[in-house]
Amino acid sequence: MSERKLRILVGKPGLDGHDRGAKIIARAFRDAGFEVIYTGLHQTPDQIVSAAIQEDVDCIGLSILSGAHNTLLPKVCDLLKEKKAEEIVVFCGGVIPEDDIPGLKAAGIREVFTPGASTDQIVAWVKSTIAPL
Repeated sequence: MSERKLRILVGKPGLDGHDRGAKIIARAFRDAGFEVIYTGLHQTPDQIVSAAIQEDVDCIGLSILSGAHNTLLPKVCDLLKEKKAEEIVVFCGGVIPEDDIPGLKAAGIREVFTPGASTDQIVAWVKSTIAPL
């Protein structure tokens, strides 16, 4: 019997209307053999967490370019804990200042990918870090 494919949700929290990067990384995950759920633009943290739980995902990849990362991303982690789903790993990518990364990691974001990270690097990190639940 083959191992279950890794299920990943790609989310765009907040009012960020730039989704090209999210679509590119979603395609890279799909091409790497993952099952991918893309929530689309303008999702609230609650919508992202609800979709992640309903879809039984192993991890959530958040793409954010709006500058609201210090508010929206910790909220996703808080909601996962509140809903007893903290085993779902959360990571993110986007325009995030280096000074904000320690706070995001302390809030529960496992990894932060900044501009310049390749899709190969991100896929390799997911493959080496996250196992299907």
